[in-house]
This record gives sequence, C-alpha cells and structure tokens, in this order.
Amino acid sequence: MNENVGRRGFLKKSLGAALTVPVVMSLEERALVAQTPMVTAKTKPATRGSMPNGKIGNISISRLICGGNLISGFAHSRDLVYVAPLLRRYFTDEKIMETWALCEEHGINTMVASFSDPHAAVVYRQYVKRGGTIQYIAQIKADEDNLDAAVKKAADDGAVGAFLHGGISDAWVRDGKLPLIGMLLEIIKDHGLIAGVAGHELRTIQEIEKARFEPDFYVKTLHHSNYWSFGGPGEKPEVIRNRADNYWCRHPQETIDFMATVKRPWIAYKVLAAGAIRPRDGFQYVFANGADFALVGMFDFQIREDVELATAIIAKQQKRPRPWMA
Repeated sequence: MNENVGRRGFLKKSLGAALTVPVVMSLEERALVAQTPMVTAKTKPATRGSMPNGKIGNISISRLICGGNLISGFAHSRDLVYVAPLLRRYFTDEKIMETWALCEEHGINTMVASFSDPHAAVVYRQYVKRGGTIQYIAQIKADEDNLDAAVKKAADDGAVGAFLHGGISDAWVRDGKLPLIGMLLEIIKDHGLIAGVAGHELRTIQEIEKARFEPDFYVKTLHHSNYWSFGGPGEKPEVIRNRADNYWCRHPQETIDFMATVKRPWIAYKVLAAGAIRPRDGFQYVFANGADFALVGMFDFQIREDVELATAIIAKQQKRPRPWMA
C-alpha cells in the first residue's frame, strides 16, 4: 500500500477486508456470522467521536483503552490449550491494524501493548505509516540490571507513556526491591513519557504510595467476584492455584476503598476477568467504583458495542464517591 494514503483511505481499505468470509463454513461458523454485525467501509458508527477522554499529564486519553493481550496472541484461557494458537491465527497483521482502525473510528484513541515482541513494534510502525494515529502506552518488562533499556525502546517505538508490568511490580515489592520502581519512574519521565506502575496486588500500590514515589498513574486490577470460576479468599490453596488464570482482584472492596484515597489517575485492568464478566456489568462496576479508565482487550466485532456501553455508563457517573482524577 502506498505510504501516502490518508487515514480515511486506510480505514476504508482496512475495514473493507472484513467482508471476506470463507465460502465453506461449518454450522457453528454460520451461526456466529449470523449473530455478528458485519463491519464494512460503509458502516457509520453511531458513537463516532463520542467516547469521553481524560488527561494524564498532558496526554488526552480515551476512557476506554484497547488492551494488547489479544492482539499479541496471549489470553488467560484457563486450561484451554487451543486459545493462544487460535488468537495468533486470527490476529494477522492486517487484522491487528483493522482493530486499531475500528478503535479510532469509535473514539478510542489509545492502546496498550508490550513491544518486547519485535514483530508487534513493526506492525505498529506500519500502521502509523498507513495513516493510523492511535496512541501507544507501553507495558514494559524492565530488567533490574538495566532499567533504561526497556524505556528507551518504548520511547523509540513512539510510546506516549510507559508502565511497569504488574507481575514484575508485585515481585519487586515482595522481594524488597521497591527502590527499583522509584528509579524506573524517574527514567520513564526523563524520556518524556508519562510514567506509571501496574499491580495485581493491592500491596504494590500501597507500598508505592507509602514510599511517596510520584507515578503519573496507576494500572490496578479491578473486577467483582460474582462469576462462576472465581477463586478467592477462603478457598483451599490448590483450588486458588488452579483458578489463578481467571481472577486478578481477590479483594475488590479493599481495592476500591484504598484507591478512593489515592489522588492519581487509575487505569483499571482485568475488568472483565478474562472474559468471565459481561462488558455492561464490568464497565459499570469499575467506573462506578472509581476507575478513571478501563483497559480492555477487544475483538474487532466487539468495539462498537463496548464503546456504546462505556459511554452511556460513564455519562451516569459524574458524581461518584471517588472523584475523577483524570
């Protein structure tokens, strides 16, 4: 494709690709196609430009943010061994760019991804060359012996912000390496990016606040526990271990209560518990309980409905217990 093609032409061409449907389909596939709205170049989103934004630093960010796990072929799929290969087959380079284009069409201006996979960075650069403008916040897996490397890569790849991966943050806090987080935040800021920290464990956020570090934002898990496969407090250790792949906020009310005292923007993630919670329910829960943004992995055919749901829910949450911090 000509690199000078404008954003409108790029979007039309990308969305038009969704018209291609295999000639031979199983009964299950036909049923799925029948239930899924067809996305075409002529589709006019009812929500164009309506997704509300908030600001972190000087960066304006849509309150619904496109997650990166699915487009990277990664999913918390319990013990379903076929899901990761299926995702990698589905999310071709063109499908990834089509997904980002649909996000933009419906008012989502920001996505989160980890470009530790060099190929993902290549796809993003190609998308930008084609006229795409979606912003990129990097989830980084920093090496404690070389904190600058991952940050420099994120900046070179065009990120507007970066945050430390939640699994690493949790481990550093547990292992008494909290000062590394403070150092990393300063390095991120020195590269001109908004700087954040993610955490699955509430203790991670509590210890950072106690240390009086100055992150620009937090990325903290939040979802309720009212779904069938939740494994939480009081269950046997072996049960919790077996279910650890589909719950990420063991103590949601404690998270809500503590975050109400935190005067920094909060991006909630794992809000649908890896697909166990319906968007209407999950979005209502996180926005009503204080999150400023929701980071959500979305298939292309889910984007329009997710934006419509989130926009309607946010509009009703202007006077909530935790004030909007962004």
